[in-house]
Amino acid sequence: MAELRTLARPYAKAAFKAAQEQQQLADWANVLTMAGHIAANDVIRQLLANPGIDESKKAELILGATETDASEAVRNFFLILAENRRLALLPEIATLFNTYRAELERTVDIEVTAAFELTDDQQQKLAQALSTKLDRKVSLAASQDKSLIGGVIVRTGDLVIDASVRGKLNKMADALGS
Repeated sequence: MAELRTLARPYAKAAFKAAQEQQQLADWANVLTMAGHIAANDVIRQLLANPGIDESKKAELILGATETDASEAVRNFFLILAENRRLALLPEIATLFNTYRAELERTVDIEVTAAFELTDDQQQKLAQALSTKLDRKVSLAASQDKSLIGGVIVRTGDLVIDASVRGKLNKMADALGS
């Protein structure tokens, strides 16, 4: 995974720079995100690995599947990926691109899993508190997992805050050596 990220980084940076220069961050993010999901599909991954299919046709296939009106710059980017046999890196390129965009726009996506369903008011208050704490605009996605017993688990990127009862019980069990 780290190797894929290393290979994808220069492409993601180039795409991000082009998108910034064209003031089309949202358009590029949309196409790359959809293309990343498509390229992550097992069937498509096998197709991308097939040396018998022309690389430019692979690029056109993925672009066509995104069902977007991609600009010439985006099409050229995909053709460069195809020429260098890097279309399989699209999921990682999309992730990095979206990370660069979030950093520029000072936004963060946060997943909250709670033992109970959070009301809209609770979600808003939590988003506000996290926004203040992280000094970023927060986009919150909430889900429910009754096995947590109580409390919440907050995830964003590599950061995980486990404030659930289940998590606390697991820590106590580990501390007691069981």
